[in-house]
Amino acid sequence: MAEIANRYPQNVTGKYFVDNQCIDCDLCRETAPKNFGRYEEGGYSYVFNQPTSPEEEAQCQEAMAGCPVEAIGNNG
Repeated sequence: MAEIANRYPQNVTGKYFVDNQCIDCDLCRETAPKNFGRYEEGGYSYVFNQPTSPEEEAQCQEAMAGCPVEAIGNNG
């Protein structure tokens, strides 16, 4: 389970975040490309845009459920 204390600083403020368990598998970026991006220097994903529509919310939920290492959290 993702820990808010271990969230990456690149995450924008809001309920979704990625923490330091991320293995850069690309699942979240493929599932919710309007919300998750890749931090190239660190080799991990982060939330660059919080969901603003029901469709984006559903995609973020799907990404969180599918994350193989549970690195996506919802603090909302």
